[in-house]
Amino acid sequence: MTDDLPAGRPARDDGPPASAGRPAVADGRPPPPTVGRGGRRRDQAVALAWLVAVWMLLWGDLSWGNLLGGLVVGAAVLLFFPLPPVTFGGRLRPGALLLLAVTFVGELVSASVHVAAVAIRPGYRPRGAIIAVPLRVRTDLNLALTAEVISLVPGTLILEVDRDHGVLYVHVLDVRGPGDLTAGRDRVRAVERRIVRAVGSAAEVRRLRTEPVDRRTHP
Repeated sequence: MTDDLPAGRPARDDGPPASAGRPAVADGRPPPPTVGRGGRRRDQAVALAWLVAVWMLLWGDLSWGNLLGGLVVGAAVLLFFPLPPVTFGGRLRPGALLLLAVTFVGELVSASVHVAAVAIRPGYRPRGAIIAVPLRVRTDLNLALTAEVISLVPGTLILEVDRDHGVLYVHVLDVRGPGDLTAGRDRVRAVERRIVRAVGSAAEVRRLRTEPVDRRTHP
């Protein structure tokens, strides 16, 4: 409970325990598919596009100069700091992508207003908390995209990604009670749901109907 902590000190909430009697899953992560040269180039192009998008969001200015700068920086990152291959086995759904973008902009505006209101409230000391959120789709791509979107929204920040268990540790601002912890966890899972419906495979979309399993206690 966050009320037992001194003011200003973040609480850590690991979420509800996994249900007893749930069948154990050996890993939950699909076996990595074989990636050919064409698939590798496609994955690099997708990674470059996301790096450019993040670069332009950080600058906050849509211009040709920032686009060119993002391409140069993204290409340098992929060249000098190569990451393990993150395969894309899903499909792009324009309607779901549009919903993801519109919802993200709406959350960006509302969260900015909320953080600004907290910052200017006289004498108010907001309390933070750290929540653990197990995701239902544990692919590297989904973990990365969900973490990026959550971190770009003011008031939430990814502190750690448990890749082995598919858990995100998120710091949330202005926690007043257990209801805010549940709401924060629900927001993260809603972001995951919109991302998977926008770019996930049919199997990953079906996996959204299941309850997330905390594999830190159930391997």
